[in-house]
Amino acid sequence: MTVLERWGQAVVTYIDAHREDVIAFLQELVRVPSVNPWFHDKPGPSYEDVVQDVVAEKMRSLGAVIDRWEPDSAQLAKYQGKPGYYPGRDFTGRPNQAAVVKGSGGGRSLLLTGHVDVVKPGEGWTVDPFGGLRRDGFVYGRGTVDMKGGIAAMVCALEAVLRTVGPLAGDVIVGTVVDEEAGGMGTLAFVDRGYRADACILTEATQLKIAPLCRGILWGRLTIYGRSGHIELPQGDWRTGGAVDAIEKARLFLTHFDHLNGEWARTKTHPLIPIPCQVKVAQFSAGEYPTTYAHSAEIVFNAQYLPREKDENFLGGRVKAEIEELIHRVAQTDPWLRENPPTLEWLIDADCGETPADHPFVGHLQASLQALGYQPELYGIGAHTDMGWFVNVGIPTVNFGPGDMRLAHQPDERVSEDELIAATKAIALTILAWCGGQRGSGS
Repeated sequence: MTVLERWGQAVVTYIDAHREDVIAFLQELVRVPSVNPWFHDKPGPSYEDVVQDVVAEKMRSLGAVIDRWEPDSAQLAKYQGKPGYYPGRDFTGRPNQAAVVKGSGGGRSLLLTGHVDVVKPGEGWTVDPFGGLRRDGFVYGRGTVDMKGGIAAMVCALEAVLRTVGPLAGDVIVGTVVDEEAGGMGTLAFVDRGYRADACILTEATQLKIAPLCRGILWGRLTIYGRSGHIELPQGDWRTGGAVDAIEKARLFLTHFDHLNGEWARTKTHPLIPIPCQVKVAQFSAGEYPTTYAHSAEIVFNAQYLPREKDENFLGGRVKAEIEELIHRVAQTDPWLRENPPTLEWLIDADCGETPADHPFVGHLQASLQALGYQPELYGIGAHTDMGWFVNVGIPTVNFGPGDMRLAHQPDERVSEDELIAATKAIALTILAWCGGQRGSGS
């Protein structure tokens, strides 16, 4: 008899009996306004340390050993040019935390991880964004989806297992990191600290789907130069001082982005992601006056890439080169652009990761959902999560958690209480199956 067969129902029953405790723990996390300083309108505390206090108190009650430290950007300078590194970032009062529950030995280890920072509330809320209101089967508040719901589920899942079964064979690490919302330097610092496990659940919101993949994301700013002149008057040749419309030149690049997207729709696909990688124009800015040809035009775009396209630094360098080459080729087709080439600035390169869908750990999570009466669904996250560094250092990682990510960063962000409890149960059963029970317990 496996430990899951022996103890699974008892753990599920425990979670049902403590449903209100799980929801209350999420409310406690949400009521801490742990807004990443990147989004602050003026300097002030982020309160990420207070969320860590809440998690630490719960984990200490479970016998965990707490390791807390503030990331040091100078110490992490060796990662220059790799994912998550930003020089000079200040982490004073913004600690990472690892809570380790040691196993009795002989079992596989597991990392449960998530980020404690949230984006600012913004406008449009009909409830207190940090009130943790319960209404119509949902908990409302900034971070309920992204991603304090996942943190509550993973912590309470481990609590249910330990209170019901007792010590496991394998170690369990609860890793809560800062700064994900501004680039992921907290996760980089966590990996640099040396934490490793035989598998990892990153409890980002997936609506109970299993996501062993996330895409990489590039943001670029392309500036096309023209020459301003009176829009209502005849213009001479540009070689003799005539105006050049930057908007007209920008159309060339927009057209070729469309052509590139047609190619990518065939070549940059993945069976777990319903849409191909594309170059999507997010912002377009040009011109000064209604009577003047635009002196310059700016295109800000978002381009996605797949894990198989990562370069030697675990980033999207190969895809950047592909886009740069396209821009160069387009510029060579136009006499003005040949002599006045556009400039391209890369703003963001958010990394990606993938765990094979047939990995045994994915199978354990699928079996846990099946045991709860759910039909497991695998899918790939089209956006970025923090899974990349864990995969880079050899940890099989999946994204799995409660909540609809489309509600993240929106007013009235909310998570279903039923989904929160279901995620807690699925994670708990996976802990049992992966980490085993005490030696001699039939695990």
